[in-house]
Amino acid sequence: MLKAINSTAGDGTAPIYGWHALYTRHQHEKVVAGVLANKGLEVFLPLYTAAHRWKDRTKQLSLPLFPCYVFVREGLDRQLQIMTTPGVFSWVGGSRPVEIPEADMEALFKMVASSLRVEPHPFLKCGDWVRVKLGPLEGVEGILLRKKNLFRLVLSVEMLQKAVAVEVDISMVERVTRPDVRNSTPGFVSEVPGHRSRALAV
Repeated sequence: MLKAINSTAGDGTAPIYGWHALYTRHQHEKVVAGVLANKGLEVFLPLYTAAHRWKDRTKQLSLPLFPCYVFVREGLDRQLQIMTTPGVFSWVGGSRPVEIPEADMEALFKMVASSLRVEPHPFLKCGDWVRVKLGPLEGVEGILLRKKNLFRLVLSVEMLQKAVAVEVDISMVERVTRPDVRNSTPGFVSEVPGHRSRALAV
């Protein structure tokens, strides 16, 4: 099952650039990612599988987790090559492209590489903040939600005002303080011993 279009730097070395996002024309994400990869750029387009039903059949489609966005890890010095690619509108951030936090990108990599069901989710900024303790998503943090008897971890990418959700086992998460609180409060204890995580009901 196709879960991402992910190219790496041609020489195999780690790029010195951070991740940025391109805003693309609707339904042109795969084309843009493919063209940029062929130009030697490191590209990441996370995908998810969805069933689309027509009158006579149902088909499984691989769709972008973030419609109209493609991630690029290098290329700010190759603006002409990128901006003349068919389907590309602009950088997120316009003339001053904003860097996507490395923690957000690492979480996305883990999500799409796992066998867990991942899908788009409405953007969220508040809720119980948790960290996955074990398994393929170990270390990933986000907002915990409950939908009927299922629990989901929602990763919100602030720069895009978009979010994705993945199903998690409630026993595999622990409540922690939000990163902004940790970074702004000296000496703040991030984990709350003995505290059971509460999930927002949706």
